[in-house]
Order: sequence, then structure tokens, then C-alpha cells
Amino acid sequence: MGSGGEAEIVYGDGEFHVVRPGAYVICAVTGNHILLDDLRYWSVDLQEAYESPEASLKRHLEKFPSQYSRA
Repeated sequence: MGSGGEAEIVYGDGEFHVVRPGAYVICAVTGNHILLDDLRYWSVDLQEAYESPEASLKRHLEKFPSQYSRA
């Protein structure tokens, strides 16, 4: 999909839109490239991509710790 470089994406609920074509996005946690065909995990609130559910959880624990703390 697109050129061989990094794509610019707008992440929505259950879907994403390509703003600038490219072949991949970068995982916000690991820095690894994620091919657009393999992109399954992202944050609408943070507008960033993750390569795995574990990376997504790690980022959300960092950014939103109060949502995961016990009362």
C-alpha cells in the first residue's frame, strides 16, 4: 500500500484513514515498523499505533495509570 515509507494515519473507532500513503507506521512503544496490512492495535485518544495488545496495554498503563489503579 502506498510508497515504501511511513504512512500518516488518523485512527478512529474500529478503523483508520490514510492521510499520507506509505507502507508502514511505527509502534509507539517498541519503535518497530508495522505494515499497514498488519495494523490491528491503536489508540484513538493518543493517535498512535501498537504492534501487539501487550504494547497497547503497556502504553495505556503509562499514560492513564489512574484508570488501572484499584480504589
